[in-house]
Amino acid sequence: MDMKLDFSKNTDGLIPAVVQDYLTMDVLMLGYIDAAAWEKTQAEGRVTFYSRSKGRLWTKGEESGNYLDVVEFKIDCDRDTVLIKAKPHGPVCHTGSDTCFGDKRKGKADFLKSLESVIVQRKEGADASESYVASLFNSGI
Repeated sequence: MDMKLDFSKNTDGLIPAVVQDYLTMDVLMLGYIDAAAWEKTQAEGRVTFYSRSKGRLWTKGEESGNYLDVVEFKIDCDRDTVLIKAKPHGPVCHTGSDTCFGDKRKGKADFLKSLESVIVQRKEGADASESYVASLFNSGI
C-alpha cells in the first residue's frame, strides 16, 4: 500500500491520527501529525505526533516511557487520516487512564471474547466463498 498522506488538505498541514490497540482494538487516543511526524513514526516504529500545545514533534512516551510501538498503518481513502494500530507500553493518557477517553483497556482475554463473536457470526451467516471461517465450518471442521 502506498503510505503517502495528503497533508495539503488542511491549512495547518496536520492530519488526524487515530491510535488503536492492536490486540483489543480499543481506540486509545487521537493526535495530529504533520509530514515530519509521519516520517519519524515510520522510520522509528514509535508513534510521533505534532504537538499543537508544545509547537514541536512529540513522541508519545518520551517523558513517561509509555511508548506506542507501531504494529500497522491504515490510511483512509482520501489520504487525510491515518489509523495506527499500536502496542501500548502502559497507560496512554497523561491522567494515567488506559485510554484518552477515560476507559480501562480490556485484557487480552477480552479479545478472545470478541474473536469468538466474530467466529459465531461467520459460522451462522457468512458466505463460505467470502469467509475462510465459514468455509471451515461448511467443510465439517
